[in-house]
Amino acid sequence: MKKKKGFIFDLDGVIVDTAKYHYLAWKKIADSLDIEFTHEHNELLKGVSRVRSLDIILELGSVEASQEQKDQWLVQKNEEYLSYLVDMDQSEILPGVLPVLDYLKANEQLIALGSASKNARPILEKTGILSYFDAIVDGNDVSNAKPDPEVFLIAAQQLNTSPNDAIVFEDSVAGIQAANIANMTSIGIGDATVLHEAQHNFKDFTFIGTSFLNELIEK
Repeated sequence: MKKKKGFIFDLDGVIVDTAKYHYLAWKKIADSLDIEFTHEHNELLKGVSRVRSLDIILELGSVEASQEQKDQWLVQKNEEYLSYLVDMDQSEILPGVLPVLDYLKANEQLIALGSASKNARPILEKTGILSYFDAIVDGNDVSNAKPDPEVFLIAAQQLNTSPNDAIVFEDSVAGIQAANIANMTSIGIGDATVLHEAQHNFKDFTFIGTSFLNELIEK
């Protein structure tokens, strides 16, 4: 009888590369305000809430704004972002993710989503993988942004899994910190020098073999 662990996946940059759409949507706002916003600047927004992301961009350009203006830009950014999602399909899933999900399902493991995105469900629906998930915790369910572990703790709770039996896949420093604070196994997906606080690091899911997944299950 295999042990049941809780595997919690972040969304943006882990399952799908919607980060590029966030960047384009934010860049449109920044351009309209004459604020320089590069891919390097975009790294500052990883794992950060929409409200805080806007504040960071305004700080980059030393732009002061009323709450009313900010609210308007937040709506504008989201509409812009959603327009990019209309044509999403399974081809948007990052390499190696589906084999990992298939393996976990075949081995009767529990799978959850733990993401700051408020558009998580439509993205999972459009990419055809909603049925893999036993629990979905997104930006609509949490009040604290990562590195606060709230999103992962709620996900583990919904899976009826203790934090010690939960494994988190993340691509942001804040996400790895949140997993570590929650006493979960943290797996960094991306640049190991950036995600050095993770317990395990992989460039992407194509580097994750079944033997490693078995080790996580049996641990």
